[in-house]
Amino acid sequence: MPDHFKLTRDGTVATVALDRPDRKNPLTFESYAELRDWFRALQYDEETTAVVFASNGGNFSSGGDVHDIIGPLVEMDMKDLLRFTRMTGDLVKAMLHCGKPIIAAVDGICVGAGAIIAMASDLRLGTAQAKTAFLFTRVGLAGCDMGACAMLPRIIGQGRAAELLYTGRAMSAEEGAEWGFFNRLVPADDLLVEAQKLAQRISEGPNFAHMMTKTMLNQEWSMTLDQAIESEAQAQAICMQTQDFRRAYEAFVAKEKPVFEGD
Repeated sequence: MPDHFKLTRDGTVATVALDRPDRKNPLTFESYAELRDWFRALQYDEETTAVVFASNGGNFSSGGDVHDIIGPLVEMDMKDLLRFTRMTGDLVKAMLHCGKPIIAAVDGICVGAGAIIAMASDLRLGTAQAKTAFLFTRVGLAGCDMGACAMLPRIIGQGRAAELLYTGRAMSAEEGAEWGFFNRLVPADDLLVEAQKLAQRISEGPNFAHMMTKTMLNQEWSMTLDQAIESEAQAQAICMQTQDFRRAYEAFVAKEKPVFEGD
């Protein structure tokens, strides 16, 4: 069990959450590193098929802790600063390459690195109280943090992303839903249940194929159309060798619902 974030399991669905609700769940050096390592290990975890990254105490995350992170960063030399920024980027890489769908359940404050975690998730549910901001310019930094300049425009569009990254202003829940950042908004009391239901629904599908889908969604950002079509042909041919593909066919013939097992 982790030391610096919460982890619970319901069957094959894992739910994680930062666990400092009294301070709106800031990240620390330790929680960054532990989350990075947990998501890296998830790639080899056959018992987990989907992840919910949840809010805690009415907030998702207030980003990097001002006292525990920003204060020490001011005193670091370039070598140590680069070590830190690479570590934070490695958390995003680990989320992208873990092979499991990640659903962010966003309530309340979701800013800075917290907004990045939500952005790096595959799906996002929000509440009307969700306030998402990429605050980096507010503390004298560039908006290009942890992949934001590459990923955010692909989710909400270049112009909208540029506004948020230049100004650091909060994106309202309504804007987030309209712009496609949130897949949908749900009542705060239902947020975790709805996110876990969605994760469970995905988990009941062909999980090897879901891993392929996530891989292609990430890899095809940097491909030409011809390369993407060829890569998808190869991925689909691999999936056609799985037992889940055979189960789906046999269930269709028998007029039954297929039961996938992820092999």
